[in-house]
Amino acid sequence: MNILNRTVIVTGASSGLGAAISKALVAEGAKVYGLARNNDKLQELQKSIGSNFIPVQLDISDEKDVQNWLAETFSEEIAPDILINNAGAGFFGKIDEMPSEEWYRMINTNLNGMYCITSEAVKFMKAKSESSHIINIGSILGITTRAESAAYSATKYGISGFSEALFKELREYNIKVTCLNPGSIDTSFFKSSGIKSHSNMLQTKDIASTLLHILKTPDNMLISEITVRPLNPIALE
Repeated sequence: MNILNRTVIVTGASSGLGAAISKALVAEGAKVYGLARNNDKLQELQKSIGSNFIPVQLDISDEKDVQNWLAETFSEEIAPDILINNAGAGFFGKIDEMPSEEWYRMINTNLNGMYCITSEAVKFMKAKSESSHIINIGSILGITTRAESAAYSATKYGISGFSEALFKELREYNIKVTCLNPGSIDTSFFKSSGIKSHSNMLQTKDIASTLLHILKTPDNMLISEITVRPLNPIALE
C-alpha cells in the first residue's frame, strides 16, 4: 500500500506508541484521525506534527459515540483506508488483590473498544475497491504469560484470536488484518507492575517503523501476525 494521501484512524493516539505511529504516518503523507480521551494531549500532538493530524476526543468503549463519529466523518465516498487499534489499558497484580474495576476497564478498552470501532469501520472499508488494512496492537503477553498478568494476558490473547478470525473473514473484501505483538516498550505502561522503563526496551519510533513496513507490503501479501521484542531486555548499567 502507498500511504501517501491515505486516511487513517489511530486509537490511543495521545501518547506513547499511538503518538509515535501517528507521527510516522503523517510523515508519510497520510491524513490521521487520532482518537483518545485526553484532548489536551491530542491538541499538543497536532501542534507538533501538523494539520494532517486531526484530534478526536473519543472513548472507544462508548459504542454510540463511536457509531456517531464514524457516521459523521465517513461515507461510501470517503472511507478509512487504515485502522490502527492501539488503545489499551494495562493493570498488573495478584488476581485476588486486583480491583474488579481494573479488570472491567481492560475488557472495555482492549476488547470492547476494539470491537466497537472495528465493526463500524469495516462497513466503510467493504465498500472500497482499494485495499484496506487493520492493524491490532496486541502484546507479547498475548502469546505467552508472566505472573500477575492473568487479566491483561486474557485481553491480549483475545486480540490475537480476534485478529486471526477477522483476517479470514475479511480477506475476500481486500481488507488485511494484522496482529502486531510488541515486547516491553520504553514507556510508563508497565509502571503498575513494578517494571521501570529503560532505553534497552523497544523504542516507540522503531515499532512505528515496523508498522509502516507492514502497511507497505504488496496488496496480495499479508503479514497476519508478527512479534517484536528487545534482543536483550536487561537495562544497561
